[in-house]
Amino acid sequence: MDFILEYYFDFGLMRDEFGPVLDGFWYTLKLSIFAGILSLLWGLVLAVLRQLPGKAFMPVRALAIAYIDVFRGIPLLLVILLVSGFLGSAASPVGGEIIPREIGVPDWLGQPSPFWYGIIALTLTYGAYMAEVYRAGIEAVPRGQMEAARSLGMSHGESMRHVVVPQAVNKVIPPLLNDYIALMKDTSLVSFLGLIEVVQAGFDFQSETGNGSALVLGAILFLIITIPLARIVDRLIAKQQKKTGRGGETPPPQPTGLAGAGAPAA
Repeated sequence: MDFILEYYFDFGLMRDEFGPVLDGFWYTLKLSIFAGILSLLWGLVLAVLRQLPGKAFMPVRALAIAYIDVFRGIPLLLVILLVSGFLGSAASPVGGEIIPREIGVPDWLGQPSPFWYGIIALTLTYGAYMAEVYRAGIEAVPRGQMEAARSLGMSHGESMRHVVVPQAVNKVIPPLLNDYIALMKDTSLVSFLGLIEVVQAGFDFQSETGNGSALVLGAILFLIITIPLARIVDRLIAKQQKKTGRGGETPPPQPTGLAGAGAPAA
């Protein structure tokens, strides 16, 4: 027990290494915020493309479905390595400079290229997951909403933008937040590209000193963010259940007579 306390809970070492670990956690937050916003937008685009009607859009729907299936089936770490390898090679003279160096080795906003490789990979992967969440929300909107919008003269795109998508997004906020929590934790995989985020900062300190307290400090920083987000998800779910009469609430009284027994009311 003394060994565990000394190895993982040395608060003196945590205090000494708080600065480097916090710097790494700042990278983690930036990765999760950038990739989270882009994943939400990209996932919505994919979900809408998957819902396009008619035979003319069948190839687009097929491509969207194939994309979602592929990126949900490939491990995120492999996507990170493939993205970094492809972009770096395509922008180098050895690879024929297929793409401009500003794209292949990005340093936008003063951030290193591994940071942007991580954001691209996270967006590609989590966009596919969030697309399925959006699709569930879109399909949960009653079909009559679309029919009513079309009867008012709206096109399919206008009906989706003004009627269906807003309702769908409202329904799927809790699962989208759950995906964001998962995305935030998966940012640690970007350390394989050499980015010193919170996990890599803790691991480097462990390698130098033989003490894992900095890793525990990184875990605590994660919990400071993820636990409040999890409670927000719980509250949103409870709120939705309250609106739909679920979650242990007493259902509304049933009408008496034949109508209450399942027969149509007069």
